[in-house]
Amino acid sequence: FFWTLDRTKHDTTFAMAFLRDKHIEYITSLSERIDRSDSYEGAITDHLRVSGVYWSVAGLSIISGWKEEESASPAEDAEEGSNLARRRISRLDDLMGLTKKFSLAPSVPPRPSVADFVFSCYDPATGGFAGNTGHDAHLLYTLSALQLLLLADALDDPRLDVSRVSAFVVGLWNAKDGSFSGDEWGEVDTRFSYCAASCLEILGRLGPRPGPNEDTARDGSGIDLSLAARYVASCQNLDGGYGSCPGAESHAGQIFCCVGALSILGRLDLVDADLLCWWLAERQCDSGGLNGRPEKQADVCYSWWVLSSLSILGKVDWIDRKALQKFILSAQDKEDGGIADRPNDMPDVYHTFFGMAGLSLLGYFEDIGLPQGEVQGNWHRRINPVFALPDDIIQKRGMYSQLI
Repeated sequence: FFWTLDRTKHDTTFAMAFLRDKHIEYITSLSERIDRSDSYEGAITDHLRVSGVYWSVAGLSIISGWKEEESASPAEDAEEGSNLARRRISRLDDLMGLTKKFSLAPSVPPRPSVADFVFSCYDPATGGFAGNTGHDAHLLYTLSALQLLLLADALDDPRLDVSRVSAFVVGLWNAKDGSFSGDEWGEVDTRFSYCAASCLEILGRLGPRPGPNEDTARDGSGIDLSLAARYVASCQNLDGGYGSCPGAESHAGQIFCCVGALSILGRLDLVDADLLCWWLAERQCDSGGLNGRPEKQADVCYSWWVLSSLSILGKVDWIDRKALQKFILSAQDKEDGGIADRPNDMPDVYHTFFGMAGLSLLGYFEDIGLPQGEVQGNWHRRINPVFALPDDIIQKRGMYSQLI
């Protein structure tokens, strides 16, 4: 089934449908397709499989919601005479096997749990995680791995050496200018500043944040957080945007990384919010979609990269929300599920996740009617604009970020 917007709530002349069931089927069947030995899609994404699994699980976390079951109270094995209570649990384990072996059908051999796969990508020599089993550790994939473990509620798994992983991240900090490298080979990029801040916050190792008038504020591992924040700020351009390094072209993806990093570091005071949000609002095209930089086509993934920054800075209303909703929904594959980069293209899990994340930031899932049999608040989870994870997880773990 699909849902349509209530026309009494929205000034639209068309019905916009979100194909929830088809998207769930599309995501849960991905591994069956890409794990085949003759899969071209699987071959070209082999090096970033951890991130692909994160996009899959995080996407499902938005739209699969919760299920309710009876549990004994207090939390012990149910005994005769116990008072039964209702509790909400995520549907993700049933759909993707986060912590248990999983099979799509009785005739299909079970695959390892998501948590087991993540730990198979751990590199004990460096303390980081790789994009797939047998690959080299990298900061990008270390973040994806930790995001997956957080989604699986598995950060207390004894296989996770928090101190070792933290040391891997801290070891990539460049004390000379405050930047971060992605791996031992030394590439510097503002993406890595965000990844490092997010990893350390997930692990609970970032420490007190510097105030706007503090020159230095080192966390427990020795990183100068003020210097790290100032490096990110140095990458802002005259147009208000941010690039991959000082002087590099402004790009919406890099802007999210810079704004997200400064949000986690508690230094949004370093952002020229009005100038930046003007640049971001200018990314909306005639189609209603958003592009990543001037003179480029609109792409569904920028529904996240642009909207997340606007959400952090409190300026989502600076764009035409309904036009963007229409653009995202029109990029759905009505036959097989999934969302493409733009209408009439082939879907992929990257754009499927970021399209649904964009709809969440727009408040779309609060606006559409409930599916039959569902309870308000059970069928979707709102995405956090800083950490790209369900907001309830962020709140439960007490993770810090600054919002305007």
